[in-house]
Amino acid sequence: MTAIPAHTVANLRDLGSIALAGGGSVRPGLAFRSGMLDRFDAAADPVVAALGIRTVVDFRTEAERRSRPDRVPAGGRLLLADVFADQVAFGRMPAAAQLKQVLSDPAFAERELGGGRAQELFARTYRAFVSSDSARHAYGAFLGELAEEGAGPLLFHCTAGKDRTGWATTILLTLLGATPETVEAEYLSVNPAVRQAFASLVEGFTAQGGDPEIALAVIGVFPEYLAAALDEVAARHGTMERYVREGLGVPPEAIERIRERLTTTG
Repeated sequence: MTAIPAHTVANLRDLGSIALAGGGSVRPGLAFRSGMLDRFDAAADPVVAALGIRTVVDFRTEAERRSRPDRVPAGGRLLLADVFADQVAFGRMPAAAQLKQVLSDPAFAERELGGGRAQELFARTYRAFVSSDSARHAYGAFLGELAEEGAGPLLFHCTAGKDRTGWATTILLTLLGATPETVEAEYLSVNPAVRQAFASLVEGFTAQGGDPEIALAVIGVFPEYLAAALDEVAARHGTMERYVREGLGVPPEAIERIRERLTTTG
């Protein structure tokens, strides 16, 4: 993984060079993860503009997109893949989709997320990454884009680039043959960047009497969150590959194309 210095795109990382089993690695320059692109400015970030992004996959809800629409790099196209559409339709907006709202209202945060409920809520959210129809459609579409013949560099993101994006990264790295330890290390490695990005909000939240443990549970990622999704995969499908084939509807030939495109030999 290579963190890419950027002034207007938060938490931008190239998955290239991550080690895979058998001595290979992820091919650089093809799969990027980040936070939202609402502030992207090609003039201020020429390095980002030069990445040649052809497709941007946005995992956010309609409300998130409307509030802070993406600025897609020149020559790129936008694919909307709303992971939480099902939950929003039933009147449930997960905390992962309203981080700033939660951190602006300590009373609401305590009422809804205090006493360990934040951790429980995020574990349920991660299980829904595997089980809900909208999440399965979103992640299947993401992998379908990566499998397209002649596909160019792709960037995928949510708001902070940690939960919905973290699960997409977990799916991809596991398919490519990364070890569970490598997958978890990549998942957790975004914590410093995310905490820096939300530092001012957390400071304001705690200054108003907000519980710092709630803030940490909301803005951070933890092994327990990832484990909840992985347990759901094991319970429903047995293996990640069967989850991708059966749950996400990605055919074996598409999986092989992804592996061929995104891996290098040792």
